[in-house]
Amino acid sequence: MASLNEFLFVSGLLFAIGLAGVIIRRNIIVIFMSLELMLAAASLTLVAFSRYHVTDNGLPDYNGQVFVFFIITVAAAEVAVGLAIIVALYRARQTINVEDLNSMRG
Repeated sequence: MASLNEFLFVSGLLFAIGLAGVIIRRNIIVIFMSLELMLAAASLTLVAFSRYHVTDNGLPDYNGQVFVFFIITVAAAEVAVGLAIIVALYRARQTINVEDLNSMRG
């Protein structure tokens, strides 16, 4: 069985990859995927802490895992709204490059 440190290392690595994707990349879809990767890393951390935190009766504390369901729900809504915005921007500007989308005016 993997230890808590290993889960936190993988979570930190996923978060760092997502952060690097947000900072370095220019494509808005790749930036969007990197944000989702950062959200998945935070969820992994919550599940890991929830799994390794034992309550008084010897069972794992499932509060973090329940909270991940709310994160997944928010992520699904974020994907729906985010992709709609990306499609609208592409239709208006014919580009998904972030540097070309520096103004809110058409």
